[in-house]
Amino acid sequence: MKRAAVYTVVFFFLAPGTTAGLVPWLITQWERPDGGVGVLDVLGTGLVVLGLAAVMACFWRFVTEGLGTPAPVAPTESLVVGGLYRHVRNPMYLAVASIIGGQALIFRSTGVLWWLLVFLVSVWAFVRGYEEPELARQHGDSYQRYRDAVPGWWPRLRPYQG
Repeated sequence: MKRAAVYTVVFFFLAPGTTAGLVPWLITQWERPDGGVGVLDVLGTGLVVLGLAAVMACFWRFVTEGLGTPAPVAPTESLVVGGLYRHVRNPMYLAVASIIGGQALIFRSTGVLWWLLVFLVSVWAFVRGYEEPELARQHGDSYQRYRDAVPGWWPRLRPYQG
């Protein structure tokens, strides 16, 4: 578990750190328009904070429940279906999208909004083309039952009991 935790921390900085940190910074240099704090700033900050908390909870879940990492090169031993994964199959991607969307609001950046669109299309294609087939191969019927019960992108209100 110690190795999984170390790899997960590294992957945290490489994947979400790049997509939700470095790229928005390259686009905006994190410069906000003048004018004080408004509704978009509060909403954007809320999205960033909630997204960051959700990403961290998902990464922790991969180490403790899955006994692995979110990185495809060091996958989990067990299918992760607890925590936020009881409500939606892709909470980590949605959380990263929340962070990016929050920054688009805070920095009033159409560039970051376009990056959010690129991120969402890329993630959807990755999930459909690689991740779902690989999870089906690795976890068989248990993944299929989970996939049938839990939506990929729109959270269910009642948690999956699988």
